[in-house]
Amino acid sequence: MKYILMMSHKKSDGNGIESWPHQDIQAHIAFMINFCKELGAAGELVSAEGLAMPDQAKVVRAGKDGAPITDGVFPEAKEFLAGYWIVEVENAERAYQIAARASAAPGPGGAPMNMPIEVRQVMSGPPEAFV
Repeated sequence: MKYILMMSHKKSDGNGIESWPHQDIQAHIAFMINFCKELGAAGELVSAEGLAMPDQAKVVRAGKDGAPITDGVFPEAKEFLAGYWIVEVENAERAYQIAARASAAPGPGGAPMNMPIEVRQVMSGPPEAFV
C-alpha cells in the first residue's frame, strides 16, 4: 500500500531552515538524505521532495476561457507544506513508524523537531462504492 507522508511547518517557527545556523542546516539535510537512502535501500521509497517556501506559491484556477488565473501569496497561512515522501509499505503501522522517524529530524541545536507528519493512504482509484 502506498502512503504519502506530508511534513508541515508552522509560520510561527520563523523563516524556516534558512534562518538556522549553518551547521544545523547541514545536519538536517544530512539526516534527510540518509533517511531517504535507507528507505530506498529497503525498497519502501517511491519519491520524496522538499518544497519551496510559501512566499513562492500561487493558487491557480481556470478562468471562464480556461486561461489560468493566479492568486497568492498568502502570508496569513499559519502552516505550510514543506515536503513529502511517498512510501510503499505493507501496512499503515509501518507508514506511521517512518513518519515518526521523519518527525524526529534534527532541528536547531540538533534537538529533534518532533514536527507533525500527516499520513494518508494514496488511493489507486476511487472507492468501489463510487464506481
